[in-house]
Amino acid sequence: MLADRYEIQEIVGMGGMGSVYRARDKNFKAIRLVAIKEMISQVTDSVVRKNIFQIFEREANILATLRHPTIPRIYDYFSVDERAYLVLEFIHGKNLEQLLSDAKGFFPEQQILGWAVELCDVLEYLHAHKPEPVIFRDIKPSNIMCTLQNHIALVDFGIAKVFEGNQKNTMVGTQGYSPPDQYRGEATPQVDIYALGATLHHLLTLRDPQLEAPFSFSERPITEVNPAVSREFAAVVERALEYKPEDRYANAAEMKEALLNVAQKTGTLLNLNIPAVTAPRAQAMGVKPLWAFACEDELRSSPTFHDGVLYQGCYDNNLYALDAANGEFSWKYASDGGIASKPAVFEGNVYFGSEDKRLHVVSARSGRVVWTHYTDGPVRSSPRIAEGHAFIGSDDGFLHAVNTASGRLAWKAEAGSPVRSTPFVSSEYVYFGSEAGDFTCVDFRGEARWRFKAKRGVTSSPVAADGVVYFGSMDNTLYALDAGSGWVVWRFRLGKGSISSPALAGHLLYTGAADQNIYCIDVRSAKELWRFTTEHQVTGSPVLHRGALYCGSVDGSFYCLEAATGQLRWRFQTGGPITATPTVHEDMVFIGSTDKHIYAFSA
Repeated sequence: MLADRYEIQEIVGMGGMGSVYRARDKNFKAIRLVAIKEMISQVTDSVVRKNIFQIFEREANILATLRHPTIPRIYDYFSVDERAYLVLEFIHGKNLEQLLSDAKGFFPEQQILGWAVELCDVLEYLHAHKPEPVIFRDIKPSNIMCTLQNHIALVDFGIAKVFEGNQKNTMVGTQGYSPPDQYRGEATPQVDIYALGATLHHLLTLRDPQLEAPFSFSERPITEVNPAVSREFAAVVERALEYKPEDRYANAAEMKEALLNVAQKTGTLLNLNIPAVTAPRAQAMGVKPLWAFACEDELRSSPTFHDGVLYQGCYDNNLYALDAANGEFSWKYASDGGIASKPAVFEGNVYFGSEDKRLHVVSARSGRVVWTHYTDGPVRSSPRIAEGHAFIGSDDGFLHAVNTASGRLAWKAEAGSPVRSTPFVSSEYVYFGSEAGDFTCVDFRGEARWRFKAKRGVTSSPVAADGVVYFGSMDNTLYALDAGSGWVVWRFRLGKGSISSPALAGHLLYTGAADQNIYCIDVRSAKELWRFTTEHQVTGSPVLHRGALYCGSVDGSFYCLEAATGQLRWRFQTGGPITATPTVHEDMVFIGSTDKHIYAFSA
């Protein structure tokens, strides 16, 4: 244990000044993994030791000011005796040096091109940092992580340098990747551009520049070593490697634009796996977020709009209140568990469930707690408010009906297994599913009226209209049941299971499934009218607004389709899977992503 808080699990890296550990932060009930970078002072000279610790502290101070999807967040900093520790966001994946070591042949150009655009984007951010630009000064494969989603994370800011005008500084960097001007003590954006070019040259040719003569890239043209690389891409990399700084790209933004032009000319632009910060797919269609707000962990739940405020639960345990117009922070309320529940607003209060086993009710104005209701299991269902009660499911196997005025339990209906389905409340009954596959209808006293058994779990939240209730199941079926009796009206076979909640508009029903498709079905005939195929599972639910259908996918994209035909209007690529359901209000649509951001678009 470190600092009576961090439980060390294993060493994930070792360096000249210490090790990097994977650890669990015991302050969080949910599993929260962190990376802990250790620096050990083994020198006896007090002046030198003080300088080493100052370098380490500078790394902490620089990281603490940075907010970018490609840069790990800093959580903590402390010292123990002659050792200092920096606690960072844990990045799952391998660094590019490991990938190079494991490579059996050349990497696909498209993959390296995507990485290059991401790296240009983060360098553009660093070089524009306020109050002073940050020059990384050590771009190389071992300092670049490739995440499980095949995105880039820039790590090890130990020698990052706050640019100090034209002042010359001590040479730092890595031989083979550093340009000649860096050996002269210069620290400019062109230093990072050269090192990025050297890294890309290494990735494209598999020839380590540390084993070659310094500054000899011109003697190893990329297309001669790897003929599969397009001449356009090679030309961009070779310009970044020019000997004179003034012959390189003026800045990272210019180099990124050149790379995107390469992707467009070679026909790979729409297939680049680039997070939202560059978003070439959406930009190509003229779509950009109106604003984006960064949280501290994944967003798996759906936002709620009310009276100009957007309420969003997050897996950092917080419920956020944001100004919906501009994304500015208003307040946050901390629960003791991750939040997968969509908030509901009723009479000035916000209701939501948490994995801390509670239904929380807080003031919509201030975020102060009004009351909480305890269950015996995590609450991943979302509340429905009706008839003076909040109806919500729990993993304890019950649907709870809680009085909104007092916070007291009125009754609970047994389901026999976790209830993660959000209930649908009609004028007479409450409908909900369970993870064992039971779909139940109860009256307002909590007494079961009927129960239907699906073959697998029902996480999908039901919707009812005209005497029929609709829901999906993990048994690969979309069901339509008679709302009064539970008798099957029809079944529609999906390619795979579904936890997506159907959206109903007139006689058209829309839903998603794990087979990567968004479906449109005519409820009168149970006939498929169209389907749109994404690149991964569709676990979130579609939302309709003014002839458009909005839906996210685990492929990380947020899609806008023509509701009538399923034709793509636009697509925006975020930096992580989207499992949430969007919220639309008038001319704005909001969606959260597991890349830790919530985005707002024009609807």
